Amino acid sequence: MPTQHPPPSPSPLDDFHPAVAAWFRRTFPAPTGAQAAAWPSIRAGNHTLVAAPTGSGKTLTAFLAAIDELVREGVAHGGVLADATTVVYVSPLKALSNDIHINLDAPLEGIRAELEKLGLPDVAIRTAVRTGDTPQAERNALRKQPPHILVTTPESLYVLLGSASGRAMLAGVRSVIVDEIHAIAGSKRGSHLTLSLERLQSLCQRPLLRIGLSATQKPIEMVADFLVGAALAPPPACRGRLRGGNAFDLEAKSTPPQPSPANRGGSKAAALASAPARRGGSTATIIDVGHTRPRDLAIEVPPVPLEAVMSNDSWELVYNRLAQLVQAHRTTLIFVNTRRMAERAARHLSERLGKEIVAAHHGSLAKEQRLDAEQRLKRGELSVLVATASLELGIDIGEVDLVCQLGSPRSIAAFLQRAGRSGHSIDGTPKARLFPATRDDLVECTALLDCVRRGELDALIMPPQPMDVLAQQIVAEVACQEWSEDALYALVCRAYPYRDLSREDFDAVVRMLAEGFATRQGPRAAYIHRDAVHGQLRARRSARLTALTSGGTIPDTADYKVVLEPQAIIVGTVNEDFAVESMAGDIFQLGNTSYRIQRVERDRLRVEDARGAPPSIPFWLGEAPGRSDELSFGVSRLREEIAALLEPLSRLR
Repeated sequence: MPTQHPPPSPSPLDDFHPAVAAWFRRTFPAPTGAQAAAWPSIRAGNHTLVAAPTGSGKTLTAFLAAIDELVREGVAHGGVLADATTVVYVSPLKALSNDIHINLDAPLEGIRAELEKLGLPDVAIRTAVRTGDTPQAERNALRKQPPHILVTTPESLYVLLGSASGRAMLAGVRSVIVDEIHAIAGSKRGSHLTLSLERLQSLCQRPLLRIGLSATQKPIEMVADFLVGAALAPPPACRGRLRGGNAFDLEAKSTPPQPSPANRGGSKAAALASAPARRGGSTATIIDVGHTRPRDLAIEVPPVPLEAVMSNDSWELVYNRLAQLVQAHRTTLIFVNTRRMAERAARHLSERLGKEIVAAHHGSLAKEQRLDAEQRLKRGELSVLVATASLELGIDIGEVDLVCQLGSPRSIAAFLQRAGRSGHSIDGTPKARLFPATRDDLVECTALLDCVRRGELDALIMPPQPMDVLAQQIVAEVACQEWSEDALYALVCRAYPYRDLSREDFDAVVRMLAEGFATRQGPRAAYIHRDAVHGQLRARRSARLTALTSGGTIPDTADYKVVLEPQAIIVGTVNEDFAVESMAGDIFQLGNTSYRIQRVERDRLRVEDARGAPPSIPFWLGEAPGRSDELSFGVSRLREEIAALLEPLSRLR
């Protein structure tokens, strides 16, 4: 009797188009836990939040399902896709947007090659980036031929929603991917994005599939609510989560239910609970693979006692140790908390290791300078890159062997994010070293590692219904079309931060925008007409221009541009106070390069290359981070434990 072999267990890739599945199997050994759990949920049309550590394949988790849908549609129509944008990817960083766009090329080209092998029609999926750095020529090209996948930022999405050409391009969107959602959920920028997503859904006249990608947060259920909107979120009693990649459905469907086997592909994904939503809505499935993973973490202290302030001699010992670690590893990423510290550390390491293999990376450098540093590190031309939080999120900088943190990062989340930049692969082990600068810093760094060992996280705190953001979005939306006050209020309340907005507060904001405020020259800042009888709102003449030029929540700075002569290249910016206090002939450092000031103008410094002359280090004001509540609690707990251990000794004296 022939031997009966059990049928092979189904794979999450079985439901993908054969070309898509073949490319994935040829490129990767197997789906990660996050991918295996999330794909059935996304393909079933459920809003999905994927919470997983850095390097777990979150981005491809979201994109592959969207690409598969476009491939199927293209093959069904003989290789022809409609000239319409169907997927919008939103990233909090412009650099991350460009990075994602580049990384999409490989799977798209690979899938086209697999289609050719199968003898199927070629499907050309167009992708494009639209950020504040996008040249005008590329913006014009987007209007003529919209991409199928648009990569953008929250601010650029807001601008697109405010223009006729942008609204025409976005009208066919079917799904939205929000990457690094944890980075914006706790700020007004996140509130701004939620209103933009509700405006986008209103424009499209259909429920949008929403996919969020996040590092693990506390409470993760709040991030899911933030993603899908208040009208779609379940009551508190129904929120839930399972660890290890388990999916917990937060019920109320907005798309017709589709079959989604709970354990497809051997994953642990399962729809375990459902409950009616507050006001109708859609499924939010949380895929949480946990934030605990093997890590190589340690504290490095100089061979001299730490004091209240670190002396120059102690700093020299720290830089010597850093140089030793850099030489012992292929690539090293050093995080600091301020731009001034980034410049100072880069200079001292350059003196020890050579300027050619050391670079600085922070927000006051021109984007070309930052991109050059990222690419040099990725190619292996740099041994060490000194960065602020500008490299904290998932920008692709290649393999990093070691992460060093100078001083406490001031929060548990920031440290986990930064440590995760090393071992940035599915089975990699993050390796990080903390360098406390003072006695208090040593206590804080010790408490930080204790919090990590205990699996603790910083709690996410969202700003409640910021009214300035609401005013911006009302003006922007009314500038595009006339609105009923009741309908606009309903739209605003669907955004999670505004779920509890009272009608009185909404009416007060509308009244302010309609009446403006009185000055000696007469009323000003009246941007909308309000028909109180019929409850209608329409824009005044200046509304659209004001909305486009004054939108967003990133504050303007009075920084001075640094212009390198004679090439007239902008290499970065410096603080206004530093620029005003500088004189012609002064030499300062920016991006690990010395510049000599030629002249100080109204909003810029004209400089020339100082050819390595000893520089001063510029300063920026108000950039050091504050300590999170959870880390503060960890410090307090550690001090109490040490005090309890020392108490018996004090009695013996």
